[in-house]
Amino acid sequence: MSSKRKSSNQNRIAYQEFNTDIAPVVEQDTPDLPPQQQNLRVQATRAGRKGKTVTVITGFQHKPETLTKLLKQLKAKCGSGGTVKNDTLEIQGEHKELLVTLLSKLGYKVKISGG
Repeated sequence: MSSKRKSSNQNRIAYQEFNTDIAPVVEQDTPDLPPQQQNLRVQATRAGRKGKTVTVITGFQHKPETLTKLLKQLKAKCGSGGTVKNDTLEIQGEHKELLVTLLSKLGYKVKISGG
């Protein structure tokens, strides 16, 4: 009986950091549309950020590499930090008007959303 237990215990995995049995995750094919075909919304919000104001830009249809390059340009113009989260850009501080003018100069269709 003890030999049966040994063989069954050898096949069990107690901990595995990287699962090799799962097929590779298929990346979603995000179309990299030109700026003229994109409708963006710019909104300043404080929700869930402990009272800190963040300007959120939504509506992008770009690849992540393109979004990070665009974010770097916008952060430099605004003089603040920011991040990319789920195809949206978040820039620290309230920069709605500045971002609308910068994005419209780049060819995007931009509107201010919210109050």
